[in-house]
Amino acid sequence: MQKLLAIFSFVLMLCACDMQQQSSQLAHIKAQNKIRVGTLAGASNYYQAPQGVQGFEYELAQEFADYVGVELEMVPFFNLSDMFARLESGDLDLIASGLTYNTIRAEHYRFGPTYRSISQKLVYKQGRNRPREFADLTGNLTVLAKSSHSLALQQLKQLNPELSWNETEDMDEEELLQAVIDGEIDYTLADSHTLSLFRRYHPNLSIGFSVTRNDPIAWLLRKDGDDSLYALMVPFFGDVKQSNQLYVLEEKYFGHVRQFNYVNTLAYIEAIKDTLPKYQPWFEQYAGNIDWRLLAALSYQESMWNPKAKSPTGVRGIMMLTQATAKHVGVSNRLAPEQNIKGGAEYLEQLISRIPDRIPQPDRTWFALASYNVGWGHVNDARIITEQEGASPDKWADVKKRLPLLIKKRYYRKTKYGYARGDVAVQYVDNIRRYYDALVWLDENDAIEDPESEQQTAEEAKPATEASEIKPSDNTQQSNTEQQKSENN
Repeated sequence: MQKLLAIFSFVLMLCACDMQQQSSQLAHIKAQNKIRVGTLAGASNYYQAPQGVQGFEYELAQEFADYVGVELEMVPFFNLSDMFARLESGDLDLIASGLTYNTIRAEHYRFGPTYRSISQKLVYKQGRNRPREFADLTGNLTVLAKSSHSLALQQLKQLNPELSWNETEDMDEEELLQAVIDGEIDYTLADSHTLSLFRRYHPNLSIGFSVTRNDPIAWLLRKDGDDSLYALMVPFFGDVKQSNQLYVLEEKYFGHVRQFNYVNTLAYIEAIKDTLPKYQPWFEQYAGNIDWRLLAALSYQESMWNPKAKSPTGVRGIMMLTQATAKHVGVSNRLAPEQNIKGGAEYLEQLISRIPDRIPQPDRTWFALASYNVGWGHVNDARIITEQEGASPDKWADVKKRLPLLIKKRYYRKTKYGYARGDVAVQYVDNIRRYYDALVWLDENDAIEDPESEQQTAEEAKPATEASEIKPSDNTQQSNTEQQKSENN
């Protein structure tokens, strides 16, 4: 009997210890009904957009807060020192900022489960000699203090004793990249995903070499022996991976910037400065409920803002309308840029209205853009395939994976509309998203010429006619085919 009592007492003691531990951080979060999450402000983590707060880490943290059953309080920081100090003091419950695992950092903080991986790149301004290793550096290398970049350099210095660098807390990662562009520093290190976002509007930033590869990313907790919050992170990340929610977030923020074309991006930036001001007033006038910058990005993808563009399949003008579509939206002369822009905007509005109401933004827009290229019927075929494969037909990230299947006979022979270049449609949407992001950034940073200051020449102001002899444009990019657009009407 005494033995049973001893065992029972021991079990009670363990339970009490467990309850005490569970009642610490997690109980405090529950009692306050909020979880405080620190992050570095920036395009990949947390930022204010016209439609509200955005950012990969913000949305992922919101998912976790919902999983815990409390409100999210996201606390943005502008340097790592302050953020780490707030975590150590208990003012933050965790850090969600795309930070990579490092053995030095792991001595002081507890890492949650890994959920992404990145690489660190040494970057420099186009025009300098490309460095292929640290021995090739011929100028100032500056990185963020206490960052993963600093920690990586400390470890690499053991193999490169001559390696030297400066550290700063006065700038964030994007400001360091801008300093390279401005010639204020010669080199810096950047995470691959941050660099991809930045190069949308600064193509002159080049990669010298990879400093690290496949660095695991995880959230950070205090290293205080309290397992209560960590114990929830493990099943949470298992769930968001299993449910595909993690992939959906990655696609939303980074899926369209994985590929980079220097010449194309540079040409686009130049066109924004030199060509867009001629047509911007019409994009603004006829955009309606659409962001005029999205309409302009679509137009650039279609024609590179060439009002006389013509594809081999017969689509024409600055928005590349087919004859059937032009007639449907009341365009009598496809080579008149104002008419064409007005018609293209109306057509895109119609496509958006055809998307099921249950599909939220921005996915509604991505579906509509894909339809502008390949036709809603083909997009809907891909949605049906997506549903048949157990994924969501209402999420662009899931349908994007299946659209390329429409070029394979074993798939398209079972669809209503048959064969389609779904792979082209996916690239088409990715391109427009990159163009749109760059245009938004340049517009919000006052880097676009005032359209009222641009004076059109008489030749520019006078549109060509449909009967004019115009050669097919070499600049037309993956335009719609007559069949694909007619299928929508």
